[in-house]
Amino acid sequence: MSTLKKFAGQTAVYGFTTVVSRLLNSILTPIYVNLYPAKTYGIFTTMYAWASVLNALLAFGMETTFFRYLNKVDNKKKVYSTTFFSVAIIAIAFLSLTFAFTEDIANWMHADGVASIEDYKTFIRLFTWILVLDALAVIPAAKIRAEGRPGRYSIVKIVNILFTVSLNLFFLYVIPWGIKNGHWEFAWFRPNWVGYVFISNLIASFITFLFLLPELMELKWEYDRKLIIQMLSYSFPVLIANLSFIVNENLDKIAIKQILGGDYGDQEVGIYGAVCKLAIFLSIFIQGFRLGAEPFFFSHAKNKDSGETYATIMNYFVIVVCFIFAGIVANIEILKYFIPGGSASQRELYWSGLHIVPVLILGYVCLGIYMNLSIWYKLSDQTRFGLYISGVGAIITIVLNFILIPKYSYVASAWISLTAYATMMILSYIMGQRNYPIPYNLKKNLGYLLSSIVVVILSFTVFDRSLIIGNLLLLVFGAGTVYFERSNLRAIFQKTPS
Repeated sequence: MSTLKKFAGQTAVYGFTTVVSRLLNSILTPIYVNLYPAKTYGIFTTMYAWASVLNALLAFGMETTFFRYLNKVDNKKKVYSTTFFSVAIIAIAFLSLTFAFTEDIANWMHADGVASIEDYKTFIRLFTWILVLDALAVIPAAKIRAEGRPGRYSIVKIVNILFTVSLNLFFLYVIPWGIKNGHWEFAWFRPNWVGYVFISNLIASFITFLFLLPELMELKWEYDRKLIIQMLSYSFPVLIANLSFIVNENLDKIAIKQILGGDYGDQEVGIYGAVCKLAIFLSIFIQGFRLGAEPFFFSHAKNKDSGETYATIMNYFVIVVCFIFAGIVANIEILKYFIPGGSASQRELYWSGLHIVPVLILGYVCLGIYMNLSIWYKLSDQTRFGLYISGVGAIITIVLNFILIPKYSYVASAWISLTAYATMMILSYIMGQRNYPIPYNLKKNLGYLLSSIVVVILSFTVFDRSLIIGNLLLLVFGAGTVYFERSNLRAIFQKTPS
């Protein structure tokens, strides 16, 4: 239990950091939806969707590979340097190619009536630098996590968010206030220009890079060709799996805009992107868990009781994500004010997408369980299975989105995401039990998952989003969980003998 307590403690720090970061970042969502109409907000959704795809490409699966090889190779400094310089070479190549074809990319992304071609060129250049800086920060940040320093990681992360939020407020409110009251004049300033959001992100990424200088100073030019070939053979399937996952996560947002087209497409993707934000509470936990879990799982793999440990962690992971799932839906009538909109009509437009929230959140539950399950192919060096599983999910996403979006818009995308993630979850469990068995308690985990779905259906549909009844059902679910887990909870909270 001491190992689990240590893991829980580190995950709690990462989770707290994620909560603080998301809360700070959440300030921006109501600002954006109040300042910009849905079609303009669609620019954010589209640009950041593409950024997610390119972030995965630039990292090249090297973060997971770094954790794996730290526990396979004795020379850890060589692993660190080799991994970093591999990512750096890819990032520099991406920078050169993107700047060479900026105009072509801008012409392809341009949406008439939303932003000009010149604006899109600027957006692309800004995002290119953001992506490069973020890619160069991946391995130094992973090194901090591998060394079990969640406090250091938290400082870097929170500094990034603080600067992002502060600079957004400066460009979108402080400067306009100063100009309006005659305190200063800036001929270059464009009120409510979308580009200021991206400039803020770029400056914050640069400052984050500077905060990682202590880790960067530890780099040595040790680029082992034999080692990098081994690492690339491990990381390439991880890269493809990550890209497939990003396709599952973001293709719907890109496809809605491209398929529906024009102002309507921007409006629909704006609504979809806004209601997706309500999954923030679940994604906070999943992200905090992942930050602590990946290095822990790799470092613990050689222990005799590792399988039982992973199964126990899965059990409590399922409990927490199911409780958050039910909690979000039970309180959706409060949480919807997280996306208030600028006017009554704009608010109603965004809120018109609330009916897909339970479907979206359940999809994220399945995704979180899949991410937990996926450790089997990473630990056993069978990363090709990650490619196969994510590839199936990507095919489902691509095919069904292009068939169903023209008729059902973002409603189709929500159900397709759930279908893809549930399929990936089931495939990972079946393949994992055949190739790297872990003694998960399938009946118990399914019981919690199905119980949370029943609670959600009752509170959202049967009782029409009633806050009182929804939270009473949530309390019943929580009390039942505590009852069935009472013996395990006593063992966890029991003090370890000195």
